[in-house]
Amino acid sequence: MIINLKSTLFLQKDAFEIKKQFFLSKNCFFLFVLSSIFSCKPAQKAITTKPLEEKIVKVVHRNELKPKNSVVSNPKNLLFSVGADNFNGFSKFLKSKKVGVVTNQTGILSNNMNLVDFLVAKNVNLTKIFAPEHGFRGTADAGELVVDGKDVKTNLPIISLYGDNKKPKSEQLNGVEVMIFDIQDVGARFYTYISTLHYVMEACAENNIPLLVLDRPNPNGAIVDGPVLEPEFSSFVGMHPIPVLHGMTIGEYAQMINGEKWLKNGIQCDLQIVACSAYNRVSFYSLTVKPSPNLPNDQAINLYASLCFFEGTNVSVGRGTDLQFQIFGSPFLPNDNFCFIPKPNFGAKNPLYNGIDCFGENLSNIPKVERLELKWLLKAYEETKEKSKFFNSFFTKLAGTKKLQQQIESGMSAAEIRASWETDLIEFKSMSKKYLIYP
Repeated sequence: MIINLKSTLFLQKDAFEIKKQFFLSKNCFFLFVLSSIFSCKPAQKAITTKPLEEKIVKVVHRNELKPKNSVVSNPKNLLFSVGADNFNGFSKFLKSKKVGVVTNQTGILSNNMNLVDFLVAKNVNLTKIFAPEHGFRGTADAGELVVDGKDVKTNLPIISLYGDNKKPKSEQLNGVEVMIFDIQDVGARFYTYISTLHYVMEACAENNIPLLVLDRPNPNGAIVDGPVLEPEFSSFVGMHPIPVLHGMTIGEYAQMINGEKWLKNGIQCDLQIVACSAYNRVSFYSLTVKPSPNLPNDQAINLYASLCFFEGTNVSVGRGTDLQFQIFGSPFLPNDNFCFIPKPNFGAKNPLYNGIDCFGENLSNIPKVERLELKWLLKAYEETKEKSKFFNSFFTKLAGTKKLQQQIESGMSAAEIRASWETDLIEFKSMSKKYLIYP
């Protein structure tokens, strides 16, 4: 299973100006090869990815972060190609085929063109669009019912993969000969796009439909942290025995689902990963669009895994404000230095504590976190007025175990709780490393 990944050397005049012309000599660039495109079959397939020509790559490392709380955008000096950009590499799989696509507003090329619009322009025979939570255009609230419909631009039918129809039915796959999956993940177990991936892979395997996953970087990079889900607590917000932060791209994750035989009855799908080029897992990656309505910027994406546990408590994570997943608070916490009032807005039609003062903390300008942070959860539990009303039943689903709530209630420190994860995290890293594509 080989992926050829081209990484180009970049030139920079100084910190403020990049020359408009680049003089590349034979000493100015190099190639290196990375592994893995996969197949579920013993005779493994390979696809060679070729990055867009004449692209100069500037990799922004984690110690070169842009100002905090900036809007979601790619720094102008970060140029590389995602899987969707490599049409020349995967178009052969679509030739003379009826094609379905699972995507949303994050399925865009480097020129910001929507994948569906691009494929139609390339005369690919698209027959159906399948949309995850939040819908094809990404405008629905978390948990909101998304109904089937038609795309007004292309007139293609849209089939919702949320609510009661999380897995494509055989009749919905009629006329689909190849399926494409292109959705931006954020590297957290309870972010439901990887659950949609699972069900799409399962449906494709059951109906003998090849699946192409167009890969995208993980904006939380290689961070692997948090409690590993126990199988008895599997749900749509956590289907697999993985940590809260898994440190993989969605293409790598697809390989793991297939390789570990996590699909029903251990079946495997005919899977191809179209890799990113000029990417590695220590690169800082800033999204060009919101992956969902309540993750508005890089800071929210970085804090999401740490603050999402509050969704299983009586604490708000800022839904109904402009600082979603960058603040937290409730009417039951001390009235110290920070207060916010949730109100209906885009992505939160009826937010928790609508119109009520919430007291807590503003994290929108703190340094980037490099692990799953427990300190805010522990502090909120310690300071809440009524501890018996702090947790709700959703907390165990998010944690993937009953142990975390028990540890918090017993007064264990963050260090003690983290120590309890170590063995499982070591085992997960050992298992998952064989599915990694990028250095």
